[in-house]
Amino acid sequence: MLQNSKAFSGFSVDDIANARAFYADLLGLDLRDNPMGYLELHLKGNNGIFIYPKKDHEAASFTILNFAVENIEEAADQLIAKGITFEQYTGDLRTDAKGICKTARRKPFIAWFKDPARNILSLIED
Repeated sequence: MLQNSKAFSGFSVDDIANARAFYADLLGLDLRDNPMGYLELHLKGNNGIFIYPKKDHEAASFTILNFAVENIEEAADQLIAKGITFEQYTGDLRTDAKGICKTARRKPFIAWFKDPARNILSLIED
């Protein structure tokens, strides 16, 4: 029944104006206003992702978006220059000083950061 359905994803934020500034202005992504009061994030190869305001928003405890990049070091440096702070983890997901997880058993390399609503995003070396 659903195998031919055009599926899409979405996530909530606590402040739609902050989300617009972060995703469009800071990250430079294609973000469009929707007449229903939410934002549409258009990325290469997807049907659009809805970003909607939620009064009682709680940040996702998992990665909601993964951005595939060719060179994670360069991509991280560019985001750090824009003020992004990458998460620091110890243990099995140990990250380096920049915030990139590069353990020998952990490939592809990955680095996590948060949007203004505290949702988790990542860079992942493709």
